[in-house]
Amino acid sequence: MKILITGGAGFIGSHVVDACINAGHSVIIVDDLSTGEVENINEKATFIQMDIRDETIDRLFEFHQFDLVIHHAAQMDVRKSVEDPSFDASVNILGTINLLENCKKFGVKKFIFASTGGAIYGEQDYFPADEKHPVRPLSPYGIAKLSVEKYLFYYEAVFGIKYICLRYANVYGPRQNPHGEAGVVAIFANKMLSGYQPIINGDGKQTRDYVNVMDVVRANMMAIDYDKSDIFNVGTGIETDVNTIFNMIKKITGSKCTEKHGPPKQGEQLRSVLDYSHIQKVLGWQPTISLEKGLEMTVEYFRTKKLR
Repeated sequence: MKILITGGAGFIGSHVVDACINAGHSVIIVDDLSTGEVENINEKATFIQMDIRDETIDRLFEFHQFDLVIHHAAQMDVRKSVEDPSFDASVNILGTINLLENCKKFGVKKFIFASTGGAIYGEQDYFPADEKHPVRPLSPYGIAKLSVEKYLFYYEAVFGIKYICLRYANVYGPRQNPHGEAGVVAIFANKMLSGYQPIINGDGKQTRDYVNVMDVVRANMMAIDYDKSDIFNVGTGIETDVNTIFNMIKKITGSKCTEKHGPPKQGEQLRSVLDYSHIQKVLGWQPTISLEKGLEMTVEYFRTKKLR
């Protein structure tokens, strides 16, 4: 199968690229390297440095005649989306429409979309949230992801393009960017290994559902083989607060830093956890990597990276 993977130099996308190539697929990566890293790019993939909003992307679609698009390219910083909602919408909505228009024009049959489980539901009514939970995003980022899900419904209903929306929980693991706002695991691990003091926002009691990137990759691979359209949560169903993450990483790294708190981030969601029973029932997916094991893998990655 010939697959276009947007954001294929990024944290999650690059792991999906690796898995697709290992499965024997031909992969073309489109990434503008705004957050992706050249070192993440699989040498067996064809890499094109390009913005997904670029009008000339139609030449790629025409030349390669893709069977499938797996879309991970995004403006993914929730706080940046609040500061500049127009830019967020430009990348996350208009960029995706540009891809979908080319799918329509050049006969791409299927589209897998990296959506969000945390930001799309907003403050939850019940825990964990299943796919039927009300969607009340509290950020332009979450609104954009939900908008794309609605566009995907439209493109299937009118043009027959099948889609899978994977609503990710808080994904963590090797290759995560430790310098951005997204990814407390990477930030804490990198700082502790470097001898710096991490700062916990607020009281640290805010919870998230931490799912390992390799489990997320398996969800993508299972979605490739599924021939219907659907929306799936990809999480663990387990809530973990930031203080617990801090202390687990401190133990793994052997850091001597203390638990230090800073001011809370305005508008930060208090609790988020996803019910994965739908994807388990339909695709047979379930998380396989425990948080402790996953954190050990992540710390080892950052430790090895520092030794290079």
